[in-house]
Amino acid sequence: MGLTAEQLRESLDAIASDEPLMAAAVARVGYPEPRIREPGYETLLRTIVGQQVSVAAAASIWTKLAAGVGDLTQPDIVAAASDEALRAAGLSRQKASYARSLAEEVSSGRLDLTALPADDEEAIAQLVRVKGIGRWSAEIYLLFAEGRRDIWPAGDLAVQIEIGRIMGHAERPSEKLTRTIAEAWRPHRGAAAILAWHHYKADMAAI
Repeated sequence: MGLTAEQLRESLDAIASDEPLMAAAVARVGYPEPRIREPGYETLLRTIVGQQVSVAAAASIWTKLAAGVGDLTQPDIVAAASDEALRAAGLSRQKASYARSLAEEVSSGRLDLTALPADDEEAIAQLVRVKGIGRWSAEIYLLFAEGRRDIWPAGDLAVQIEIGRIMGHAERPSEKLTRTIAEAWRPHRGAAAILAWHHYKADMAAI
């Protein structure tokens, strides 16, 4: 499960005690709500389905997949589905191959989502071996579904934008600089990322 409200508060308080600019950000927008997903195969499949489409489009595709393929919580069912069935639900050819790759990795036991390595980088390395799961998707899964407290998706555009704003940078920091900025926040960087998304949402609402 993802980070709870209490864990987010504890981590952000720990960061804020050493970094006044982060303390000011919390004071400005408040503590973020938890972002929690169920750990396991279905959440990763939803990640693939939702890549580069709107929330509404992803929901529509998911409903069509369930109707045309069957129980989407069972990877062997998706692995056995035809390309035609996956495409008919709205998946691109590429996403259909990604969905099947994930299903085959899990159903074969090559990827055991109940026993990912405790080391974050090792866990990310296992996840990105699946076609269609890049570093960002792996980090989001580990943060939202497993509640790993020090995950830092520095490649996320909104994280870069908001960390730049919070920390007073004139321009959006690069992924490398975003990683460097957050080094001082270990082992609480996951909460910092969730705060950045919360801050970004507040900024967008104010426009």
